[in-house]
Amino acid sequence: MFNGFTINTDQSVKDGGEGSAPSPYEHFLASIGTCAGIYVLSFCEKRKIPTEHISLIQRVEYGKTEEGKTVLEKIVIEIVIPPAFPDKYHQALTKVADQCAVKKTIMNPPQFEVKTIVLQGGM
Repeated sequence: MFNGFTINTDQSVKDGGEGSAPSPYEHFLASIGTCAGIYVLSFCEKRKIPTEHISLIQRVEYGKTEEGKTVLEKIVIEIVIPPAFPDKYHQALTKVADQCAVKKTIMNPPQFEVKTIVLQGGM
């Protein structure tokens, strides 16, 4: 549970899962695109710009470290708009999507602390 929501997750079959839901890493990547999408949606709604034909495409680019490990190198988000979208808002749309809180967190990462806690009073 996270904030009252059940977040279903699994691993691919090749990684020992059933492939029944996105992996945690896929949820992470999806959160970036959906975050940018929420910002774009809000921008358009405030200006009463129709959103039916707007879409976001997210691509990820991987590379290799010197040790041969695969690493995420780049995330590209393309905002696809219809021809009728007002020209004066093209740059603003890019800027608003760039304000995504998930992206900002990645750009200034927090410290992580992982603990094991023994349940007291037992089950």
